[in-house]
Amino acid sequence: MAEKIRVGVIGVGQIGKAHVDRYTKVPDAEMVAVADINEAEAQRVAAQYGIPDAYSDFRKLLARDDIVAVDVCLHNNFHMPVTVAALEAGKHVYCEKPMAGSYRDAETMLETARRLDRMLSIQLNTLYMNETKAAKAMIDSGLLGNVYHARSAGFRRRGRPFVDGYGTPTFVQKANAAGGAMFDMGVYHVARMLHLLGNPEVLRISGKTYQETPMDEERRTRSGYDVEELGMGLIRLAGDITLDIIESWAIHLDKFDGSYVVGSLGGVRLDPFGYFHSVGDLDINGGAEMRGFEWRIHNVGVNGDAYDSPERHWIAALQGRVPLLPTAELALNHMLIAEGIYLSDRLGREVTADEVKAASVSTAISV
Repeated sequence: MAEKIRVGVIGVGQIGKAHVDRYTKVPDAEMVAVADINEAEAQRVAAQYGIPDAYSDFRKLLARDDIVAVDVCLHNNFHMPVTVAALEAGKHVYCEKPMAGSYRDAETMLETARRLDRMLSIQLNTLYMNETKAAKAMIDSGLLGNVYHARSAGFRRRGRPFVDGYGTPTFVQKANAAGGAMFDMGVYHVARMLHLLGNPEVLRISGKTYQETPMDEERRTRSGYDVEELGMGLIRLAGDITLDIIESWAIHLDKFDGSYVVGSLGGVRLDPFGYFHSVGDLDINGGAEMRGFEWRIHNVGVNGDAYDSPERHWIAALQGRVPLLPTAELALNHMLIAEGIYLSDRLGREVTADEVKAASVSTAISV
C-alpha cells in the first residue's frame, strides 16, 4: 500500500470547494489544512469535510513540514506568487488553470519548480477524458500517419461568468483573471490538442478576439467586464503543424463541431468521437466503444486509475506510481498562444513566439 499524500488547499472559493470535494474521492489523498483570507469560510469548509486545520494566512499552512503538496485555487493573477512561495517552502504544487495571468509569470512558476526539483502540475481535466486517451493511443500507434493539423474548439452559447448568471465579477476582470474565454475555458481545449500533438514548439501566432454579444447592463457595470467572450487564432507549430482555435463564452450559434486531429492516413474527432480513414475508394467513418476501453484500462492495464482525473493523477505521481504528465509545459504553451492571440489582435498582424515572450509582463498581484 502506497503512503497517503498529505495535502493543503489554498483558496476555498467556488473552485477551491470543488477541489476539496474531489480530493474526498481520492483514497490516497489526506487533506490536513485549508487556507483562505475569509477565515470564517475556511473554517466552515474545514468543518464540512473534516479537515483538521484552517488558516486565514496561507503562509502558516506553508510553514508546516508535514504537508507534502499544496493545491492553489486562487484567481489567475495570484497563481504565480503563491505557487512560487509554496515551491520555495519545499512543497509540490498543483495549481488551478490557467497556469497564471501571463506567460512571464507561468514561465517563472515552471523555472522555479525545475530549479528546486519540485513537482508542478496544472489542472487540465480534458487530458483524463476517455476520448482524449483514445485519440492519444491512436495517434501514438501511427493510425493517423503524419499528423499535420488540429482544431481546438470550445463552445458556450451564453456562458460568461457573472453577467450570464453564475460566478463572481472577478472572473471577467483583467485585474484578477487577466483574460476571458481564451484563459478560462480555452486552456482546457488548447492544452488537450497540444498534448495530442506532442506539445510542439510554438512558432507564429495570428489571432483576433471579440466582445460583441449584448449583456445585462447593470451586471456589465457591476462587474467591470473587460475581457473577451470569443477568441480565435491560427498557430504555426514546429514540424510543419498548424492548429486553429475558436473559443466561445458567448455566440449566436447552436454548437461548434468538436476538436479534431488529422494526419496523412486518418483523422480523429473528439466530440462526437470518430475515426476517419480511406481504403482505396472506400471512405470509412468509425466510432468507438468507450465503455469497454475504460474497463480494460482499469482491469487489464496497470495503474489505470492514475489517469481517471487530475487529482488522482497528481496523487499517483507524488506516490511515484506513474510519471507526471507534462501539464505545466502544456499550460505554459497555452499561455504563449493565448497571449500571442491578444498581441496579434492589438497589432493587427501575425506575431512570432519570440515577440510574445518579449512583450509578456508580469500581471501578478503581490501577496
